[in-house]
Amino acid sequence: MTQASNIPEQENIQPGNSTEEVAVDEVMAEVAADEGSEEQKLIGELQEQVLELKDQLLRAHAEMENVRRRAQEEVAKARKFGTESFSESLIPVKDSLEAALASENQTLEVLKEGMETTLRQLVSAFERNQLKEIAPVVGDKFDPNMHQAISSVPHPEVAANCVSQTLQKGYTIADRVLRPALVIVSAGQN
Repeated sequence: MTQASNIPEQENIQPGNSTEEVAVDEVMAEVAADEGSEEQKLIGELQEQVLELKDQLLRAHAEMENVRRRAQEEVAKARKFGTESFSESLIPVKDSLEAALASENQTLEVLKEGMETTLRQLVSAFERNQLKEIAPVVGDKFDPNMHQAISSVPHPEVAANCVSQTLQKGYTIADRVLRPALVIVSAGQN
């Protein structure tokens, strides 16, 4: 073949018309379609996960609101009825005091006995409700968490920073100070 005869043959060949090029284009289209379907699958799966997570978030939020509401209701009930047990313990004490005042012509001995019984009822009510006395004795170390110092005076028999006199008992309820004991603290020897 001559060069002239080669030229017309080349002009008749159009790009993309060869069987090899058509096959490559079809394979590329199938790969692109496969990749597109895999990407679509992945996108679909991710969208499902997002919807599921949104649902879980909404449910968790609703549960937290329910827990908060229930806690508020429990606090309100505790405030309203928290002293119920203690109040029930004090009713017999009040009954005893009223009975003592209603009785006429009592002897001093009978009145004293009634007061001692009433005091025992009150002490029992305190014990049942974890109300305990703070009653420091002379020489106890001053504890600012349990005692309130009214003054500090020199005391020859009591070491410095120790209780020299208790003016008023204090009370704790369940290990929490309700009222500190009022005390006079020793400043040591003068």
